[in-house]
Amino acid sequence: MADADADAERLATLAAPDWDGEFRAVPREHFIPERARATPMDGSPSIWIDRSEDPGRWRAAVYSDATVLTQVDDGATDLAPGTTALPTSSSTAPGLVLEFLRLLAPTPGDRVLEIGTGTGWTAGLLAARLGEDRVTTVEVDAGVAAQAAENLKRTGFAPHLIVGDGACGHPEGAPFDRVHVTCAVTDIPAAWVEQLRPGGLIALPWAPVQAKAHKVVLTGLGEGRAVGRFHGDTAFMMLRSQRRDLPRPAGEARESHGRIDPMRIASADRGLEVVATALLPGVAINALGTPDDRIGLWDPVTGSYALAVRIGGGAPEVDERGPRSLWSEMEEAYLKWLAMGAPGRDRLGLLIDRQGRHVWLDRPDNVIGESI
Repeated sequence: MADADADAERLATLAAPDWDGEFRAVPREHFIPERARATPMDGSPSIWIDRSEDPGRWRAAVYSDATVLTQVDDGATDLAPGTTALPTSSSTAPGLVLEFLRLLAPTPGDRVLEIGTGTGWTAGLLAARLGEDRVTTVEVDAGVAAQAAENLKRTGFAPHLIVGDGACGHPEGAPFDRVHVTCAVTDIPAAWVEQLRPGGLIALPWAPVQAKAHKVVLTGLGEGRAVGRFHGDTAFMMLRSQRRDLPRPAGEARESHGRIDPMRIASADRGLEVVATALLPGVAINALGTPDDRIGLWDPVTGSYALAVRIGGGAPEVDERGPRSLWSEMEEAYLKWLAMGAPGRDRLGLLIDRQGRHVWLDRPDNVIGESI
């Protein structure tokens, strides 16, 4: 028992000094299934944990800074060792949970809307801080929601748990002082901003072009408006209604040579990704923010596709299909970003209003490109 207590204490120490009480009040072990896959945040390989076969290993993983995968393929496929199906639900690593809770900064009396209940652990942490009657959590998967309710019951907490599409929020309970988002989104739903009290905060993972997301905090301004900045990198599963199923490239291929080395673009500051999102709205771009020798672009609306590959440091070889010349557009976006002074994310932000979502440079009234 002493070893078990020590495991829990290490996780509470991670949350000190501001969330350690809640971590003790809502033990993570009540939210992790008997069999699951744990992925440590330190880059170590994923491991399979089975409480009946090795309870010590199971508990050590539960009380470590690891994301624990709890569902694949929306529940259509059983989670088992070696499963390669799409991850669809998990218990997020405690360190990442803390990052977003601290950005959310809920205070006594706040009413919180959570998008994505998952296992229910973060809803429990919020309930422990604010009171269960102050927390509403929305989960799209009825089976996941039912299990979360059972998990929460074991800890003595019962926040309002709604089964539905989180993109719609929960208008019946609005306005909320905080909106806590536990899944990545490409398009920030207007409903979240409309349901936010003026002066309130939304903390969310924004993934405009790829799986690697940006931590964003938006402040409500009323009348469907919010403004905010970026707070570093993160990675989350996509909101189910916004999963992007990119079409296979079709049509006759056009081969050419580009002007700019793809590796130079791919390894640029992630501020380029934000600017490119504004200049190429709706286009999916892979490899930005990584030292890759190739970049792919897709436009789901027109079916256009481009792949630029670095060949020996010279002009890239480009394969394009569809009506748009996406690689030329990407090169132009890169040059415009350079002309702006190659701004990093610290100089960029988001503005949400009833006309759409906008990227701004240095100040919210200095909007870049089109609505996204």
